[in-house]
Amino acid sequence: MRAVVQRVSRARVRAGGTTVGEIGAGLLVLLAVAPGDGASQVTWMVDKLRNLRIFADADGKMNLSLADTGGQALVVSQFTLYGDASKGRRPSFIGAARPELAIPLYEAVASALGAARGEFGADMQVELVNDGPVTLILDTP
Repeated sequence: MRAVVQRVSRARVRAGGTTVGEIGAGLLVLLAVAPGDGASQVTWMVDKLRNLRIFADADGKMNLSLADTGGQALVVSQFTLYGDASKGRRPSFIGAARPELAIPLYEAVASALGAARGEFGADMQVELVNDGPVTLILDTP
């Protein structure tokens, strides 16, 4: 499982011209599932996202987590995080899980976080205000 995590002051995702997920301050998580992923990757990712200390404390240091701040999360599926463009000019996406595996794992992560979410498999437009900017890439072991 791979995630691009951005600390945001606000974010929203639209599909078909309609807002399907929107948050205030918190984390925007672009999430991709790999073919070998399962419950242990979900557990690891949820724990990491919930407890990642990337929010400022009273001294302005990154010491607080989503759990500490009560911030929100928006999880958006993005299989292209497993795109491989090392050969040719058109990326290959064989490193991403098929929807029958990816959907339940994506839903499990979003549900465990109590997150707003995008619409799996839809053409989406994501808007965000990156706070910092702070952006991290997480890969499950």
